Amino acid sequence: MSDTTVTRADLAEAVYQEVGLSRNDSATLVETVLGEIVDALTRGETVKISSFGSFSVRQKGKRVGRNPKTGDEVPILPRKVLVFRASHVLKNKINRALSKPVAAAKPPAAAAPTTPPPAAKA
Repeated sequence: MSDTTVTRADLAEAVYQEVGLSRNDSATLVETVLGEIVDALTRGETVKISSFGSFSVRQKGKRVGRNPKTGDEVPILPRKVLVFRASHVLKNKINRALSKPVAAAKPPAAAAPTTPPPAAKA
């Protein structure tokens, strides 16, 4: 897996490259879209993005958990959690990308034969 992260700046740069808006307009567009998504989720609405997936807020009830270190029971308060469900189109693209054969790695270079150091003369 890749250790890179796509940031807002990366998204804005991609919009700049693909759409041709100015860098400032691209950044404003990305911020506006993300802001709309956040606003809809805070209102409790589901956000569906075609061929990508859907975001929704789910209510989790009160439950009892355990402190893994001590084993003590601890009440976990009710809370809302964000849930993302990927579309089948996105899942298929990811699975196809993961199933592509990886370029064959070069075999390791043969180690040079080691010769013992010459014996010291006394």
